[in-house]
Amino acid sequence: MEKTPALKRISILSLTSKPDMNLFQGSLFENVRMGLDTLWQHKLRSALTVLGVVIGTMTVIVIAAFVSGIDARVSKEIESFGTNSIYIYRFDPGFNFNPSQEERMRKPLSYEDTLAIQTECPSILYAAAFMSPVDFFGGPFTQRVNVRYRDIEMTNAAVQGASPTYFKMGVTTIAEGRYFTDEENARHANVVVIGSDVANTLFPFSNAVDQQVSINGRSYRVAGVLAARDVFLVGAEDPNNENKAVYMPYLTLRKLYPDVNDNFVMAQARPGEMRAAVEEVRELLRRRRKVAFGAADNFGISTSEQILSQFGAITGGVFALMVAISSVGLLIGGIGVMNIMLVSVTERTREIGVRKAIGARRRDIVLQILIEAATLTGLGGILGILVGSGIALLIQTIMPTYIPIWAPIVGFVVSVGLGVIFGLWPAWKAARLNPIEALRYE
Repeated sequence: MEKTPALKRISILSLTSKPDMNLFQGSLFENVRMGLDTLWQHKLRSALTVLGVVIGTMTVIVIAAFVSGIDARVSKEIESFGTNSIYIYRFDPGFNFNPSQEERMRKPLSYEDTLAIQTECPSILYAAAFMSPVDFFGGPFTQRVNVRYRDIEMTNAAVQGASPTYFKMGVTTIAEGRYFTDEENARHANVVVIGSDVANTLFPFSNAVDQQVSINGRSYRVAGVLAARDVFLVGAEDPNNENKAVYMPYLTLRKLYPDVNDNFVMAQARPGEMRAAVEEVRELLRRRRKVAFGAADNFGISTSEQILSQFGAITGGVFALMVAISSVGLLIGGIGVMNIMLVSVTERTREIGVRKAIGARRRDIVLQILIEAATLTGLGGILGILVGSGIALLIQTIMPTYIPIWAPIVGFVVSVGLGVIFGLWPAWKAARLNPIEALRYE
């Protein structure tokens, strides 16, 4: 007589009480196969059951890829400005997009502060001042600056005055021409260094160097063109996008806009002297700005390392939030797995009774159910990893994504662990079945 599926299982699994590794491996593989058989026999029910696991694992993969990609891209961009860079402004450090009233009322940093940092701080190699006619926080000096060459006009260029020392820091690369000099800054020369987007817009078919451009009606000679750089952090249309920058000597811009006095200072520490440089700058500015002993700084100092740390905290928080949300899908999937395994135990009551009657131990029954549950959720985890990886590749066309090696490993381990955890109750219930009553079950 041909064996039924239940008897086929029993014939293989009934002798697993012997402590033989080959038998254990056979039992393990057979239990996995039985789990797959259960999936195949109840395809729709199984698909609905593992859907939560698929969605949860997929979410973890996509978020991990998104956050890791953003982190890597931002780190690369910030580090391109130098690991020894120090940024000084009148606002508190950090991603401060809405300064307080107290911060807005602070005295601006001055050009003289920049010169003092350069000459009085031994650990500082270079210090450069920046000034813009556009107040990015909506102050009284907000102005649009138009840059024109013949009939071509660019209205979204970011015109800034910069100390020539900025170009000595090695954070920019000249593609054509040259930078302006200290001598040109001292005599308020009408020269500019333009970003790659400005050059491509105004001079699409010719060399920009030594051409005359008009800025708000005044003529300036193009001394050089900067090489294009990655501007993911600030965005293509942000005023701080260096590809849209038009740099002129600091004193030239100050003469053009005498009422604008808000400065941003960038300094570069000597190699190995970052900590000393920060303390020297802080002490100097507190003295120059007459900050009382024990009072908080009325200016902000940031380093590249601090900016990366702050950004990492933000992305870490986003990742934790999204993982918490994806946990809901995993929880729903786990409950579904528990339900389907309870149904499976009920359907196979006689089979379990026969196994126990011919010598199967409780732990054999528990192991069988747990392996089937883990197979179910593990398959859902694999599907989630594949779908999540596909979505990450699609997103890569518009956003930076990078799937870290730990993400699929964690996704698979968590999904299998979910099956084990939520399979415990069905497994324990199956193991406690009375073999006599189970054999009488119809």
